Amino acid sequence: MSQREATDLFSEWADKGKDLGMEKGHAASVHDMLKIAGIPRNTDFTAIDVGCGNGWVCRLIREDEKCSRIVGIDGSEKMIEKAKDLDINGEYYFAKLPEWRPKSQFDLIHSMEFLYYLQKPEEMLKVFHDYWLKSGGMVVIGMDHYLENADSLDWGEALNVHMSTRSMNQWEKAMLDAGFIDVSLHQVGVKEGFVGTLALVGYKS
Repeated sequence: MSQREATDLFSEWADKGKDLGMEKGHAASVHDMLKIAGIPRNTDFTAIDVGCGNGWVCRLIREDEKCSRIVGIDGSEKMIEKAKDLDINGEYYFAKLPEWRPKSQFDLIHSMEFLYYLQKPEEMLKVFHDYWLKSGGMVVIGMDHYLENADSLDWGEALNVHMSTRSMNQWEKAMLDAGFIDVSLHQVGVKEGFVGTLALVGYKS
């Protein structure tokens, strides 16, 4: 049986209301990631959430009065429809990656549970660095599927979708190879029975 597109899976989950479960399940990790991103901030900034789902992280970031613009993108049309229904004043786009490019660069790129669904995630990191991020900007990328999280290693087979499995060292190297500086890795949202979400953090010089 051929693998299905991850975006088709997410559209199915949107129909079933599973996006709310994803929001609840990822909340602790995302709050930790936003703290790492320095939110709330002292100066004006723009941000984009990649793989925004129903837009819940965009709405969190917009609570910071220094956020002058927050954009959400997702490859599932159903998720984007939900985001727009829940947030009629928000800015959301249906976008297939890695092909889609924003018309302007951002101070902050946030992403949760997106990158490893790509066939070549290392190339996406390079695109983020070169085309999406302003000089001095920051990227914070979270993922629960990585080599050191043994419980996640059968997810791709169980869901019948592609997942690019990398170790923490491999992700760190990918960030550096993409051009990011001051790269750091964090395991956030740690709790009993869960080694934590791996958060990749880096800056553009």
